Amino acid sequence: MNLLINHLKQKQMHTIETDFFNDVLEDKATVILPEQGEALKLNDITFTFKVTSEMTNDQLGVYTIVLEPMAIGAKLHYHRFMDETFIVDEGVLTIQLGEEEIRAEAGSIVYVPRFTPHGFQNDTDKPVKLTLLFNPSQKREGFFRGLYETLSEDPIDPKKYLKLYNKYDSFPVDTSNMIPKR
Repeated sequence: MNLLINHLKQKQMHTIETDFFNDVLEDKATVILPEQGEALKLNDITFTFKVTSEMTNDQLGVYTIVLEPMAIGAKLHYHRFMDETFIVDEGVLTIQLGEEEIRAEAGSIVYVPRFTPHGFQNDTDKPVKLTLLFNPSQKREGFFRGLYETLSEDPIDPKKYLKLYNKYDSFPVDTSNMIPKR
């Protein structure tokens, strides 16, 4: 008898809580102004978290990155579970796509789907500012925080760097040339 009563209560609750025919509208928007976001400055690169994994249920990550002159963002690598989009806001970004290297000027958008080897750097004497999107985001903020820690060490431990890379869905094409240093 108790089982039947519990079943009826659950069915009644389900009917009351669920409306299959009408949308429930909520204002959950977030506005991030240009100067807002958590910033990590690492030598010649600044990462600023704009739209985070936490905000989007791990679906999207949006970050601004400033590469000082001659800075390397990442050596040739690929992702298995996420796509990456580069939007060049200022300057000229050099992006390596497999064997090809392109110079993406301000206004350029480069979409890099998973399993596409890519790397990026600033080969100019002026800063490059870009917006970087990861979809899904795969908790990318943890990667940037770990990168900050790992690349701040002297000397850089390649095993620790590779462990961080692999944990956050990044796989160097050449592990003997993966540390972003000139």
